Amino acid sequence: MNSNLHMYILAAPLLTAFFIGIFGRLKRQVIAPMVFLSLGLSTLLAIIVLARVLESGPISYTVGAWLPPWGIELLVDPLSALMLLLISGVALVASVAAVPWVERELGDRQHLFFILYLILVAGLMGLVLTADAFNLYVLLEITSITTYGLIAMGRGRAPLASFNYIIMGSIGASFYLLGVGYLYLLTGTLNMADIAQFLPALKGTVALGTAFAFIMVGLWIKMAFFPIHGWLPMAYSQAPNGAGVMIAPLMTKVTVYLMVRLMFAFRSPYNIYIDLDVQSLIVWAAALAIVCASVLALGQRDLKKMLTYIIIAEVGYMVGGAWLINEPGMTGTILHIVNDALMTLCLFLAALAIAYRTGSLKFENLTGLYKKMPLTMAAFTVGAFAMIGVPPTCGFFSKWYLILGGVEAGQWGYVAALIFSSLVNAILFFRIIEFAYFGKGEEGHGHPVIERQEAPVMILGPLLLVAASLLIVGLSSGTLVNNLIRLAIPGSFFG
Repeated sequence: MNSNLHMYILAAPLLTAFFIGIFGRLKRQVIAPMVFLSLGLSTLLAIIVLARVLESGPISYTVGAWLPPWGIELLVDPLSALMLLLISGVALVASVAAVPWVERELGDRQHLFFILYLILVAGLMGLVLTADAFNLYVLLEITSITTYGLIAMGRGRAPLASFNYIIMGSIGASFYLLGVGYLYLLTGTLNMADIAQFLPALKGTVALGTAFAFIMVGLWIKMAFFPIHGWLPMAYSQAPNGAGVMIAPLMTKVTVYLMVRLMFAFRSPYNIYIDLDVQSLIVWAAALAIVCASVLALGQRDLKKMLTYIIIAEVGYMVGGAWLINEPGMTGTILHIVNDALMTLCLFLAALAIAYRTGSLKFENLTGLYKKMPLTMAAFTVGAFAMIGVPPTCGFFSKWYLILGGVEAGQWGYVAALIFSSLVNAILFFRIIEFAYFGKGEEGHGHPVIERQEAPVMILGPLLLVAASLLIVGLSSGTLVNNLIRLAIPGSFFG
């Protein structure tokens, strides 16, 4: 099917960033409405595009009518359409919650923040649309550069965290680019579908294995796959709260999507990855990543820092699930991309609300929050249960598919790591609940009545909406898997 509707999804935030640069500097009041309008339009169009793809099939679009393999091709299939909706929806919700923080903390720099924010959104959308291996690198760097800038706008050690991210991000990009360079030397093309046609003749060659290794290592650095994760805890914990609510839910998940996309593009119907004799090793590395990141989370005394290590463990979930190379594992991986984005968004929104009112996310400062901020903490509890994997929240169902995939593949170490991580998450979140519910707050100082001080409605509203979505998506998991995710997995991928 031919359509260019998806181009408007990408163009809306990109053009809005341009106009905010012109008008936002002069009149700050116009910034928020422009951001909401553009992202709302993108979300609406993403819903329409997803419905069209499910009804009529994938959309192929060539930029400038220059046909592939030499032209730039954009491809919208069920998986990329789902990711477009996820990116635009998360960005819209996060932008609403970010406005109160930006107005209070950035003052005259509001327009700079949202320019970077919208370019980042456009870059993420471009990543899920492109069918060209080199343009994927370009868009990956666009998203990274804007993320560096957003993190550097924070206080304290944020500039240093951004610099560390720059170093590791550049290393990851270099690995990916070297891999693409090898593929170009081997095939003479950069179009993913065209590259796949040359792979059977190259099967088992050292050059192909080298190219693939470089690409995977580059993406693993970008997604903070343990043990090459060192940049993420500092970067995400030091990022401004207004930026963290979008960066944390989307950056690692989109990179996992890219890994899955390349696996679909370059593997089927050939056993290229299995023949490299690294599949089992990667699954064991994922299990180690899950266990180590979970243990590191146990040692944290700051809510946001703890959440960053949970993100690293979740990356291990998805990498391991994808490399099980079976239907339950891949289904669980794709479902977990969606679920983890929503769970992380919920928890970071809750952290934003708490930080807005209390000024601190240290555990000892969370006492009495169930009485001070009951709605915020109720939403936080739903997010915590989802991250633990308590039914009927969405986190349970994706973990269930991942465990089924591990059992089917005989990867018992991976299955044990998933169960261990869920138990550790229970300890982590119930420890916070204990501080917030049972800890001594103002009552211990002779104030029996604690005044309720919820976050502003622009933060609380999105938080409650996302918390509700964790239950809705969980209860709709069967429909999502049967009518969308299974359509996104190529039929010959496992054969």
